[in-house]
Amino acid sequence: MSELYKQAGVDVEAGYRAVDLMKKHIKRTNRPEVIGGVGAFAGLFDLSSFSYKEPVLVSGTDGVGTKLKLAFDMNQHDTVGIDLVAMCVNDIIAQGAQALFFLDYIACGKNEPEKMEQIVKGISDGCVEAGAALIGGETAEMPGMYAEDEYDLAGFVVGIGEKSKLISGDAVEAGDTIIGIASSGLHSNGFSLVRRLLEEHNLSLDDVYAPFDRPLGEVLLEPTKIYATAVRAVQEEIDIHGISHITGGGFHENLPRAVPDHLGVRIQTDSWELPAVYEFLMNKAEIAFDDMLGVFNTGIGMALIVSQEDTEQCLSLLQDAGEKAWIIGEVTEQNGVEFQA
Repeated sequence: MSELYKQAGVDVEAGYRAVDLMKKHIKRTNRPEVIGGVGAFAGLFDLSSFSYKEPVLVSGTDGVGTKLKLAFDMNQHDTVGIDLVAMCVNDIIAQGAQALFFLDYIACGKNEPEKMEQIVKGISDGCVEAGAALIGGETAEMPGMYAEDEYDLAGFVVGIGEKSKLISGDAVEAGDTIIGIASSGLHSNGFSLVRRLLEEHNLSLDDVYAPFDRPLGEVLLEPTKIYATAVRAVQEEIDIHGISHITGGGFHENLPRAVPDHLGVRIQTDSWELPAVYEFLMNKAEIAFDDMLGVFNTGIGMALIVSQEDTEQCLSLLQDAGEKAWIIGEVTEQNGVEFQA
């Protein structure tokens, strides 16, 4: 190995060791369609066994954002990989696709194999939950670009769907029901604001605040929920007219993306259970609920739009899948997002 390269801050041997530590986690995500293993120049996935009449590949990419800064501060790296997978997979689920495989990109200031293993463990956990194979990735050691104890994550997912069953929102009609599925907390959005509020109000990540029974940092790092299993269970039984993955920008930005331009939505803001972390932020940081609706998911990580006739069955299927869900609103003939208390 080049000692000169190591003197420049890039430890190739540490990279090899990190890959060895990752392998056992990656193996858990394997699917029979995967060809080859870790270490090739590209990941291979065999589509020949699928029986779609008109298969469409659906892809998505995303990162974790400034939530990573909390992971650095807490020195907790085994959950942000779940966030990475969730942010990508939930987007293609919103189009009616099933996740097939995932690739990650980890850029760091210094390659610490044990830390890389923890990150990839989280990515693998997310892939297992999503049903996606982790077929490749890249770890780039970039001294001078990142601080030694920092890194950034990006991910890319490819899924598949039957063309006639993809969810575009075109089927949405006025009077349709909007069903919200509970989030696991903040998910991976709004953390630039959260970090500013922590500083302004002198809140410590290491302290335990009521009503929580663990440090605030752990509460905030709660990973993003992956909705693959629940949405698939609904999709197999009823027609979903539209799906909205509620991410940054909250209801204002994401719900209109699931309905035709000439329609809008009316949301009943007292119709679901607000997670404790949002009550905490509202009380400690004095954030108005109306402001939160335009930044966070405020307790609804994904919204399904179905016909009135299918509403009760949809709720029942989600409950059977282990999800909390509520009727949170309806589609209207008036463009935009309207809130009612």
